[in-house]
Amino acid sequence: MSYQEKKNIVSLISTILIFGSYCGAVYVRYNDANLAGAELFRFWGAVILILIPVTIVAKVIIEIIFIIINRIATKEVEPSFADELDKLIELKAMRMSYFVFVLGFLLAMVSLVLRMTPSVMFVILIFSGFISDVASSVTRLYHYRKGV
Repeated sequence: MSYQEKKNIVSLISTILIFGSYCGAVYVRYNDANLAGAELFRFWGAVILILIPVTIVAKVIIEIIFIIINRIATKEVEPSFADELDKLIELKAMRMSYFVFVLGFLLAMVSLVLRMTPSVMFVILIFSGFISDVASSVTRLYHYRKGV
C-alpha cells in the first residue's frame, strides 16, 4: 500500500471518529438545553465555530502521529513533492468535495423553504461538511487505487 493510500485511510478514519465524537457531545448538550429564538441560533453558531478549530487541531495531531508511526514502522519518508498524478487526484477530490457540500447547502436551504426548523438546516449543513470531507478522502483513495 502506498504512502498516499495509508494517509487517506488514516484521514478517513480520523474524520469519522472526530465528527462522531463531536456530534455525540453536541447531541447531549442540545437535549439538555431548552433553546428557542435567538438562543437556538447562538447555540448552532457556537457548534459550527467550535467544530472547525477542533477538527483542524485534531487532524493535524493525528497526521503528525501517523507520520511518526509510519516512519518508525516502515522507514518510509513522506514524499517531498507532488507529481502530476497527485495534483490531478487532489483536483478530482476537491471537485467531489465541493459538489457534495454545495448539494448539502442547497438541501439545507430547501429545508427552510419547506418550513422545517432552523435546527434541521444547521444539522444538514454540518453533515454536508462531514460528507464532503469523507467524499474527498474516498475519492482520493479510489483514484490512488484504481488510477485516474
